[in-house]
Amino acid sequence: MSASQPRSSLPDHRIRVVDENSTTPSGDFVLYWMSSARRLEHNFALDRALEWARELSKPLVILESLPTAWKWSTERRSAFVIDGMREKAERLAAGPILYRAVGEPSKAAIAKLGQRAAVIVTDDAPWLPAVPEFRKSRVESIDSNGLFPMRAAEKVHPTAHSFRRFLQRELLGHLAHRPRVRPLAARGLPSASKLELPALPELELERSPTSGGRTKARASWRAFDVDEYLEARRSSAEATSGLSPYLHHGHISAHEVFWDLMDSQGWEIEDAGPGHGGHREGWWHVNPGVEAFLDQLITWRELGINMAWQRSDFDRYESLPPWARKTLEEHENDLREPCYSLEEFENAATHDELWNSAQRQLVLEGRIHNALRMLWGKKILHWSSSPREALRILIELNNRYALDACDPNSYSGIFWTLGRYDRAWGPERPVFGKIRYMSSESMGRKLRVKPYLERYASGKAS
Repeated sequence: MSASQPRSSLPDHRIRVVDENSTTPSGDFVLYWMSSARRLEHNFALDRALEWARELSKPLVILESLPTAWKWSTERRSAFVIDGMREKAERLAAGPILYRAVGEPSKAAIAKLGQRAAVIVTDDAPWLPAVPEFRKSRVESIDSNGLFPMRAAEKVHPTAHSFRRFLQRELLGHLAHRPRVRPLAARGLPSASKLELPALPELELERSPTSGGRTKARASWRAFDVDEYLEARRSSAEATSGLSPYLHHGHISAHEVFWDLMDSQGWEIEDAGPGHGGHREGWWHVNPGVEAFLDQLITWRELGINMAWQRSDFDRYESLPPWARKTLEEHENDLREPCYSLEEFENAATHDELWNSAQRQLVLEGRIHNALRMLWGKKILHWSSSPREALRILIELNNRYALDACDPNSYSGIFWTLGRYDRAWGPERPVFGKIRYMSSESMGRKLRVKPYLERYASGKAS
């Protein structure tokens, strides 16, 4: 093992060298710039930072950043992230690691950090605001996003079926590579207690009325009845695990959720079947509720990641499949009646009370339950002046209010409304063309929506 490249427990696909400068033996510390995998467990980036710190016999500094100048920063999402920061600050206060929660640092502070760090480790999430450009130090960006390393897929998969078939061939070999459950339990780390850092905009970690952080993430996961998930999704407007914001902000890991679940099922890697042709059921050899949940946790969540890291335009209209753009543009001049503005949508001022309830839930809670989120998007397409305007409104409302805003999975849901990951459907309709159609009436027949309507009718969730 050499100082420039220590032996690693991480698979190569998880490590991306951003700046190939050599490590700096005279550096004061190893820096982990935490920006998306916001946790101290099941975190490949933290594992890698600890490897470097022990290899170089340097203290570890963790700076967790919150980009306050980002276009989609909101008070609610910031408070959600700060909940997790406060937990980490309390856990690390008495140990050898120096932890700080920071806002937007100046270029001068970034330059000083780069000059003093022996090596820098960052989170690899290319859809988030750019990591600062540290100079003179080796910088490694680590993928802790999903069970499948995002760079192990060499192409963008156009459908969930295609991606699922690919995962059924390739995923099992990657499941054996797990991040450490408790990486901080190992000893031998030099203390950072006497280090003085450049001036950084540290955040006030006050308690907030939101429910972010690892403790809340674990509670949400423990309260979820996965065995009943499939049946609940078929009948209830409120069936959900509630994990999406915690996965998005990195307060819980997909690895942790997966292995918690599969260990409870007595499952081993050898229990999975051979390639299953991309079918949703039967490959894992567990009960149908668990299979349905795994399809959401792995296939659909990581399908969005597959798109986001490979296409810089994943959040733009041009990324829609050609057939979808063609049919939408053929019907672009169809009459929309009614046709609502962004403000009317935002204020839940449509003629459709089920849609209004979904919008109120988004504003109040930062989420919309399951199938109603799909209906919410489809009706914005139906009642907007054009497909491009519908997309603008969808992105604006989602990113303004959703706790998992700007997540690749959020964009998958938004763009699915306009045909991404789908196929052409008949009969061809006004406005929609061959895009899959949904209506509140059909949703009301499919799901129990009366309790949902009662809960959000006034705009005040109980």
